[in-house]
Amino acid sequence: MQWRKSWAKNWDDVRYCSDACRKTKVNDTDRALEAAIQTLLDQRARDATICPSEAARAVGGENWRELMEPSRRAARRLVTEGVVEITQKGKVVDPSTAKGPIRIRKA
Repeated sequence: MQWRKSWAKNWDDVRYCSDACRKTKVNDTDRALEAAIQTLLDQRARDATICPSEAARAVGGENWRELMEPSRRAARRLVTEGVVEITQKGKVVDPSTAKGPIRIRKA
């Protein structure tokens, strides 16, 4: 989520970027994906990265493909919290503009 001038007075209270985001609130699966990302990163070297699909597989088992976008959203939430960074080709990218394959690493 990117800062918007219209949110300047209450930026600390902004939780959703749009009505669409508000309608799809964070649920138990989303929290499980966040936990899976953190667990996978904790099991690796400090500078190692993971693919969002690894977290999706850990949570969804055989139905992991439908969890790919929720896994990417979980990673974006963790970026906002300062826990992880999202990279492409080894460089940190803005999660709101990243398109294509991404990797996740500890911040």
